[in-house]
Amino acid sequence: MGSALNGASGMPAEPPVLVLGLGNILFGDEGLGVHAVQQLSRVCTLPDGVRCLDGGTLGLDLLCYFTADVRILILDAVRTGGAPGSLIRLEGSQIPAALSQKMSMHQLGLQDLMAASALRGMLPERVVLWGMQPALMDWSTDLSAEVERAMPELVEAAIQELADWGVAVSRRFADLPLPVD
Repeated sequence: MGSALNGASGMPAEPPVLVLGLGNILFGDEGLGVHAVQQLSRVCTLPDGVRCLDGGTLGLDLLCYFTADVRILILDAVRTGGAPGSLIRLEGSQIPAALSQKMSMHQLGLQDLMAASALRGMLPERVVLWGMQPALMDWSTDLSAEVERAMPELVEAAIQELADWGVAVSRRFADLPLPVD
């Protein structure tokens, strides 16, 4: 999705909302955030100023997106202690605390990313993480059956979060349920 131009400079303006999918798609459910942001992009049309990004396992390489004037919605695998496919919503300072039980190197990267952003005085206006309990954490390019079944619920949670932020999300297929990857 293209971004708006910033007046005379011609430089792309930072989008006011970034939807960031994190994870390693080669490690089963660990990549569910990437799958979720891809599905969101397929089933919805987002207005200008909203950008979906596959952040994969980039960690600190994503620092350029963490600026004070942006709201960031992160989709990721998070150990909740619940059943596989269960969802959790975390905001702001709750995020680093919840990631203290590491599942992967990218979560260390997310903690570092938020800390570096704060040290720069550029902590985003708002950061919300919608996470899902994984079932399969092993070499695989496929999601587990439990996570695949719950994926529409995660995408719906992201759509509702964006709506709560005042983002007008329109479905490309209004009469169809969200597809499963």
